[in-house]
Amino acid sequence: QVQLVESGGGLVQAGGSLRLSCTASGLTFRNYVMGWFRRAPGTERAFAAAITRSGSITYNIGAVKGRFTISRDNAKNTVYLQMNSLKPEDTAVYYCAAGSTVVGVTREDAYDYWGQGTQVTVSS
Repeated sequence: QVQLVESGGGLVQAGGSLRLSCTASGLTFRNYVMGWFRRAPGTERAFAAAITRSGSITYNIGAVKGRFTISRDNAKNTVYLQMNSLKPEDTAVYYCAAGSTVVGVTREDAYDYWGQGTQVTVSS
C-alpha cells in the first residue's frame, strides 16, 4: 500500500530553519507530482508548495516565496521542503501529498495520497 511519511518537524525560534522530508513507498515516485500543504491552528489545510515529476518546475504561495524551497530526489523517493527565515505564522502541521497530474496543483483534490503530517512550531 502507498505510504507517505513526513519527518523533520519540530520547535524552532523565529528566523531559524528546518528541512522537512517526505519519503514515499508503494508507488512509482517519479510518476507523481509532489506537494506540501499546511494547516495552521484554527484554519483549513492550505497549499504551500509543489514540484513536478522531474523537479524542473516548482510552485509556491506568496507567503513562503523566497523562504521555502521544495526539491525532490527521485532515486530516494523523497521530497523535501527547506524552510528558512521561519516566522511564527508558519506554525502548522505540514503534510506532503502525491498527485498524478499537475493540473490544479494548488488544490487538495489534485492529490491522490497524503501523509499523516509533521508539526512545525515557530516561537517568537
